Amino acid sequence: MTEKKTLKLPVQTDDAAPAIKKKGRGWEISESRLDALHERAREMRRHPSEAHKVLADKFASADLGRHTFKRHAVVGSAIVDFNCHSLGMAIDIDEEGEDEALAKRRDKSLEAVGIRVMRIAAKDILENIDAVLTRITAGMRLRIADRQQARRTHFDEKARRPRSDGERGEYKPRTYRGPNRED
Repeated sequence: MTEKKTLKLPVQTDDAAPAIKKKGRGWEISESRLDALHERAREMRRHPSEAHKVLADKFASADLGRHTFKRHAVVGSAIVDFNCHSLGMAIDIDEEGEDEALAKRRDKSLEAVGIRVMRIAAKDILENIDAVLTRITAGMRLRIADRQQARRTHFDEKARRPRSDGERGEYKPRTYRGPNRED
């Protein structure tokens, strides 16, 4: 009789994040795997946990400006509970009985492409939602500050590069709102 094959995760000895290669729909994932992930996310949206419902209601009623959190979003080969694309931030609700090693591996692969993952226990959401919202707001402010600093660094580096005509001219992007910009 043949032995039944089961899916096993390869054991990783180092703490390095798995390499992510870009291909088809942005990730090296087959179309059938992506379709299965989207179907699983759709099913998770139809049947959310109690903690997920509470946090989704708070996000729906909150005024977050231009930032929105999408529920059960597929990011690469992972499904995160909430994802804010504009901030590059994901929120994962730690439910009882989840595989910790798999969650840490997923977090590392997301952070390798610039998505910061915030993990929150479901018990904390149900017992103390105000503290959780304060923590999420602080995380959002940190991400906004990180993005602004990266943007400033990018524009400063671009201003130092020589122009196509060989001279170093003043580079003023139309959307940069730095302190020394004059129109």
